[in-house]
Amino acid sequence: MSDPSLDLQGAIVAALKADPAVTALISGRVYDQVPPQAAFPYVTVGEDQTLPAWADCYDGADVILTLHAWSRAVGYPEVKRLAAAVSAALDGVEVTIETIRLVDLSWTGSRFLRDPDGNTRHAVIGFRALTEPT
Repeated sequence: MSDPSLDLQGAIVAALKADPAVTALISGRVYDQVPPQAAFPYVTVGEDQTLPAWADCYDGADVILTLHAWSRAVGYPEVKRLAAAVSAALDGVEVTIETIRLVDLSWTGSRFLRDPDGNTRHAVIGFRALTEPT
């Protein structure tokens, strides 16, 4: 099985942009590469790791992935609402991906940080995807 992370990333970005609760907060601002002068708040695609998940009848993969939420609002409320909307939109979501079958996508937790600039709040939102070949 080839690495499913790219196709999974596309499906996740599409699911976030289609989710009404997420869209209400960020108006579709989900980026792999943040454009210059991007308006806050927004979500970025973060790090991922693909691990083999072999079984007797197929070669699947587990993908451990991270999304990041960013806010410049005062305090943590905005970034925590955004992280909650992202996790609710993706936890257990059923999406069709042409190249793989997404068996399960589960939220694994969120961490909230104050960035060194003192103005930006940051959420690190983790997920685990179980995939198998189509």
